[in-house]
Amino acid sequence: MTQTLAMSPEAAPATGRKASSRWSHPVLVPLIYCILVIVAQLVIHRHVTDYVGPDNDDVMRLVEVRDLLAGQGWFDMIQYRLGLDGGTLMHWSRFIDLPIASLILFFRMFFSPEGAEAAALTVWPLMLILPLMFFMALAGRRMAAVEGMHFSLLFTALFVLLSPRFVPGSIDHDNVQLCLVALTVAMLVDESYRPRNFAIAAVALAIQLGIGAETTPFVAVVCVAVACLWAWDGALFAPAAKAFALTLTIAVSAAFFSLVSPRFYSMVTCDNLSLGFYAITSAGGVGLLLSAIFASHLSRPGRMAVLAANGAFVFATTIAIAPQCLHNPLSDLDPMLVDLWLSRVTEAQSIFSVAHRQPDMLGTFYATSFIAMLVCAFRMLRGDRARMHAILMALIAINWIITLVQVRGAEFANLLAIPPLALLVAELRRVSAADTKNVRASFFYVVTVLISVPTVWAVGGAFAHEVIVNRFMASPAKAEETTDCISKEALAPIAGLEPGVVVAASNMGAPILRFTPHRVLSGPYHRDPDGMRAELNIGLAQPQQAEALLRDAHVTLVAFCKGDPQMQLLSERSPQGLYAQLSAGRVPTYLEPFAASAKSEVQFFRFKP
Repeated sequence: MTQTLAMSPEAAPATGRKASSRWSHPVLVPLIYCILVIVAQLVIHRHVTDYVGPDNDDVMRLVEVRDLLAGQGWFDMIQYRLGLDGGTLMHWSRFIDLPIASLILFFRMFFSPEGAEAAALTVWPLMLILPLMFFMALAGRRMAAVEGMHFSLLFTALFVLLSPRFVPGSIDHDNVQLCLVALTVAMLVDESYRPRNFAIAAVALAIQLGIGAETTPFVAVVCVAVACLWAWDGALFAPAAKAFALTLTIAVSAAFFSLVSPRFYSMVTCDNLSLGFYAITSAGGVGLLLSAIFASHLSRPGRMAVLAANGAFVFATTIAIAPQCLHNPLSDLDPMLVDLWLSRVTEAQSIFSVAHRQPDMLGTFYATSFIAMLVCAFRMLRGDRARMHAILMALIAINWIITLVQVRGAEFANLLAIPPLALLVAELRRVSAADTKNVRASFFYVVTVLISVPTVWAVGGAFAHEVIVNRFMASPAKAEETTDCISKEALAPIAGLEPGVVVAASNMGAPILRFTPHRVLSGPYHRDPDGMRAELNIGLAQPQQAEALLRDAHVTLVAFCKGDPQMQLLSERSPQGLYAQLSAGRVPTYLEPFAASAKSEVQFFRFKP
């Protein structure tokens, strides 16, 4: 037995080599993980009754896809049934609408229209698990060989199972963005500086910009990191810098002209790909390309000076074309909307709000990525693959900072934390396996594995919160009863009516668009501030003033759900307001009630001024 253990890999039995080869295969192993995760998702969510995800964005995406399939133009991004007369120009991307619409068309060959939607919306998020797992496996393999690949796959599998982005029905664009972030990281961690890797990363960044603005800070940090690598290494890195800069410029141009209508070429918006982000990205790409071509032979201080000049050029371009994009697009939102809507959106909560409302989730949102940053900083101080860890730390840090302001950045930060933590765990495993009697090494290995998984923090936080509540609170808070305000059955009474204009709480907006032919004033989207403001003012106004507001907005129907949180809030803020009066059962004479579903709390009224 001793002789067998001491044998070299070359002298090992053939069967052992074959088994080892199977578990190190770069395609077969990730595929096995993918199959297991997809099966787990289907089992976990087998009792879900609606084929569309619970998020409003999932519902609105389906509405947008339906409009595209019904003949709305590729460049026409107006949601005509949302907001005041004329509709609302949305900021979403056809890059996401197209594959979902294609899947629906494919499944229509076998199912009814509704069945085709259900099949497509089930398949799409599950399909995306494959590229995510493969890209993270590649990143882990490039950083820590086969062991790194397995740990990266394990951590990514747990990440997917915890995330709501890869469950059946989740068709918002965040899942695609996560896949593109994983692809970018997999390309950047290859320290051979092959131009092909950086060209692929550039394409991934351009697609991210074409899909949405959520990952714009990530894109910016990647571009700065590549430019810094060129400034530090010069001619050694020049081929990769040229490939990145040229590809990024071409790819973002292709995205801009394929998504933006010619009549909007000169419009600058900061929540999607417009002239602003296109000009800034192109300026940086062209500047880096010219620098790599003509200045790579300069000394390092000379290249640093050129890099500073490029940065000044990009900043000047930003100031000249899109100065408004230097701050959060939501910072200009009406204070009324911030108070009554944005401050209550779960994804928009800051760390202080999370600490107050969901203290058990602090570890899930912030701990794993913070530990990953510490690991990267420690390796940089030791000079252990410092450049790679500097890039990873910067990418994690920018998303962690975003998470401090808006918790929606947590998923990106947690995903980016996987590669450095997978490398650390792989190394600790080798140390532990080399000396099985070393209890301290085994302890550190197990603890590191546990703290590297956000799911563990989620379970631990929930357990701690439950213990604290049960032990120290005299009367534990009762779970709130759920109210059906948005189901097909709840909205059925108005589905067959002649198309009109409905005033309802913003959370009811997207479901009304999905299940009925009507236009709604309000939906939970910052691109519809006028419609949201009109609906809020109607709910807050006293009945006499509300009548005039309803008439001005051309409202024909009022949908009132007493259990909706927004309607409860407005009733508390304005006890004499229309919503408060309806909640108390006092119906103005200009509102005519009609039959509602017995299974829901939604009341419907015809507006008859």
